[in-house]
Amino acid sequence: MKPQLLTNARIVLENAVEEQADLLIENGTIMAIGPTNTRNAERVDLQGCLLAPGLIDLHCDALEKEAEPRPGVHFPFAFACALADKRNAVAGITTVYHALSFANHELGVRNNDVAADLARAMARHQTSAMVDNRIHARYEVTDESAPEILNGLLAEGVLQMLSFMDHSPGQGQFRDVEAYRNYLAKTYRTTSDDADAILDQKRLAARGAMSRMKQLAEQVRHYGIPLASHDDDSPEKVAILKSLGAWISEFPINLKTAVAARENGLSTLFGAPNILRNASQSGNMKAIEAVQEQVADCLCSDYSPAALLPAVLYLAENGQLSLPQAFALVTRNPARATGLDDRGVIAPGKRADLIAITGTGLLAHANRVWSRGKEVLRWQTN
Repeated sequence: MKPQLLTNARIVLENAVEEQADLLIENGTIMAIGPTNTRNAERVDLQGCLLAPGLIDLHCDALEKEAEPRPGVHFPFAFACALADKRNAVAGITTVYHALSFANHELGVRNNDVAADLARAMARHQTSAMVDNRIHARYEVTDESAPEILNGLLAEGVLQMLSFMDHSPGQGQFRDVEAYRNYLAKTYRTTSDDADAILDQKRLAARGAMSRMKQLAEQVRHYGIPLASHDDDSPEKVAILKSLGAWISEFPINLKTAVAARENGLSTLFGAPNILRNASQSGNMKAIEAVQEQVADCLCSDYSPAALLPAVLYLAENGQLSLPQAFALVTRNPARATGLDDRGVIAPGKRADLIAITGTGLLAHANRVWSRGKEVLRWQTN
């Protein structure tokens, strides 16, 4: 691949913005900022665009929606994976952890065998993908049949992250039974009798949850991938998950829990759509409050890849954070939280995952996208 010299850019560095700077890319790697030897490089004039590291999304549910856009309506998985890959590139996301739920007592793609097939389909697609697609397996701890399937996927190298979630009513996201019933009815059109059956099963299966979690946590450590906890609701729960080896606390529901996660060395993760909406879907802690209280390490797209970049720019343009601080929530910090030390900042020797951004606020978009030094997306403006 011919070296590329990106010129006339405003480069978002780790702690500053370099105005009207040049950047040299070669063999998929950032070689230099302000290089002196550029004789053989192809010049790319960015015309004053903001140049930032490619976004890193640790939790994106959108692949499930690509595969099942309506309840019971399924697209071929190869098509769904290709579409999700393109949507992430357009959103400026160059590393994405597709969150697939292994919750066999829910419906649609949130079914263990179906989720496993979708995970394998994305692994196959990665050989021709635009961006770096990874699988984040969300294990519903009251599911007794998933561990065997998850162990198999770990052995195959299909999974790059595992998280524990517990949607049992009475804690976490669903603090009462009625909230969980409403979720099932809205999302899956579950009847009252079917909801009762699901609740009864969850209560029975909860007795063996810790044993299953310990076994899976041991496997995760063996394969060296990140372990996360979902919807933590108390410092006590954070301590338990820390003891199992968790690296990340996803969507802690209140300030006390977020503080406890940070004190235990876990990175905290909040949703970018929450920033744009100024509200939590479940009425829990607002992401903007987490930013203001300085307990937010990372933002993720959650269910909307398109929300990630505008949320970052919103935080910077409204004076909540400096531009480097805002981008760190979706670049440097997620990379560190997952041990991806080859990306997340613009610096010599790092992987050339880059986005050139035009526009501001809600209308900003990635005008050009490079993944490992290859330009995978370019908007034509005329």
